[in-house]
Amino acid sequence: MHGPPEFDYSSGPLVRNAPKNPALGQVQKNLMVELDERRRALVSAGKRLFDFGLGDPKEPTPGFVKDALRAGVPDVSQYPSAFGSPALRKAAAGYLRRRFGVTVDPETQVLACAGAKEAIFHLPLAFAGDPRRRKVVIPDPGYPTYEVGARFAGLEPVLVPLTSKRRFLLDPEDVGEDVLRETLVFWVSYPHNPTGAVAPRDYLRRVGDAAKEYGFVVASDECYADIYFGAPPPSMLEVQVENVVAIHSCSKRSGMTGYRTGFMAGDPDLVAVLRRLRSHPGVASPEFVGPAAVAAWSEDAHAAERRELFKAKRDRFLRFFAEHGLEADASEATLYLWVKVPAGETSGSYARRLLEEGIVVAPGTAFGAGEGYVRVALVPTLAECEEAVRAWARVRT
Repeated sequence: MHGPPEFDYSSGPLVRNAPKNPALGQVQKNLMVELDERRRALVSAGKRLFDFGLGDPKEPTPGFVKDALRAGVPDVSQYPSAFGSPALRKAAAGYLRRRFGVTVDPETQVLACAGAKEAIFHLPLAFAGDPRRRKVVIPDPGYPTYEVGARFAGLEPVLVPLTSKRRFLLDPEDVGEDVLRETLVFWVSYPHNPTGAVAPRDYLRRVGDAAKEYGFVVASDECYADIYFGAPPPSMLEVQVENVVAIHSCSKRSGMTGYRTGFMAGDPDLVAVLRRLRSHPGVASPEFVGPAAVAAWSEDAHAAERRELFKAKRDRFLRFFAEHGLEADASEATLYLWVKVPAGETSGSYARRLLEEGIVVAPGTAFGAGEGYVRVALVPTLAECEEAVRAWARVRT
């Protein structure tokens, strides 16, 4: 029988046989880290790259947001609020009212977060307590942090395959009553990463009805709500607030990925639980980020301008795909195109062939059940997209 792990205390950090959380072995390597490592290696080798892998747009952060950040830097640095300043929560509530016609109380229904990813990771941990409810329902393909957060909370992820025939909608009826009775959190992700699909209001209503019937939490990731190319996508909060937490972020809407700021809003009882959790892990954004977030949530014109830039890039690629026999499924919103690979290719093989021409895309399998697709993140500038189209044309389809 093996004894406990051996530790070497003689030279600082543990050097061998250190124990680890088993959840680390149950999740794949972080996609963003892996793509960034690959990109850096190619750049170091002198390769000219068109990077459509990471969802980190190059358009500059609006000037008024940067001005607010600089003005917010205090003479004396102190600990930030774990919940967000009253001004930030009020600005978030104002955005929800203007954009969705939803009225929430900034004091009891809104919490700031350090970007959506942090909130998504920690949310299941706040509600993991009922031994009868251990399942977290997750769209597949989907944002990997849904599964990672569930596993680190000691919960059971239930990955439900999405299909183009069903418009990439994760419907409660696809899950089954037995699973729904044990469900703690049901993730809704529309506009959807990675496919760009949009959910109609009647779908959200079905999810809301199931949440009330079975008693689970609807976690609605709405980070791409302002990047759309048709009718504005609805919020889960337009349908109901009971049993719902919606998550929003300044990252894509306002070009603030590095600021790490967003908010959660919804059912006051759920927000109260999240508030108790968030007083402990030290995940608050720096206090001087708050004024920048207030400025961003209080102004809508810059979001519309960014939306037009993404539309121009999207339209250019859709024309190119049509000319070269490629097809993008859904892709109705977000800054992503969900592109079918040519016949005889896999997601990985096509991504590697594109890489030979300097085009970095994410294989669909990086998001789970995405074989047969690659995700194209419209992050380069419009001029760079034009260059990339010419490079892509050299890849045989």
